[in-house]
Amino acid sequence: GSEVLGLVAVADALKPGAAEAIGELKALGLEVAMLTGDNRQTAQAIARQAGIDCVMAEVLPGEKAEEMRRLQSEHKGPVAMVGDGVNDAPALTSATVGIAMGASGADVALETADIALMADNLSKLPFAVALSRQSRRIIRQNVLISLAVIAGLIPSALFGLAGIGVAIVFHEGSTLLVVANALRLLRFRV
Repeated sequence: GSEVLGLVAVADALKPGAAEAIGELKALGLEVAMLTGDNRQTAQAIARQAGIDCVMAEVLPGEKAEEMRRLQSEHKGPVAMVGDGVNDAPALTSATVGIAMGASGADVALETADIALMADNLSKLPFAVALSRQSRRIIRQNVLISLAVIAGLIPSALFGLAGIGVAIVFHEGSTLLVVANALRLLRFRV
C-alpha cells in the first residue's frame, strides 16, 4: 500500500491590522468589498475574518476591471480599488481611485495606481481617506474665503469705498488666511 509521508497545506492569511482597518473604513461610511481571484471558500473565510460582507471570488484578472466598472455603475459614485499585484493593474486603472500597496506591490500596480501606500499596512488607508476628506473641506473653505474677499473688494473699489492700498491689504490678508487655514492639515490626526 501507499503511505502518506507528508502533507503541505497552503492558506492565505489575513494581513495584521486588516480587520481593524476595514472596521475604520466602515466607520467612515464606506462600503467594503473583496474582489479576488482566489476560490470562493478561501475568499469567504478571509472576508469573515476581516469583517467584509460582499465577496466577489474567482474573478479572472481581465474581469477585475469590468467588475470595477460594474460597481461604479451600480453604486452611482466613486469606487476605490486596493491592490498589489500584476493582476490588479487593470482594475486599479478602471477604478475611480486606484490604491497600490507599495512595499510588496508589483511595479505595474504601483505605476497604474493613483495612490501608493508605501507600507504594507492597511491601517494607513483609513487615514488617507480621512485626510483627503479634510483636504477637500479646507479647499472649499479657502475658495469661499477668497471669493468672499474679492466679492467685497470689487464693489468697494468701484464705489470708491476702498483705495488701492486698502484693497491690497485685504487681498494679501486673505492670502495669508488661506495659507494658515491650509496649514491646519499638518496637524491632522484621525
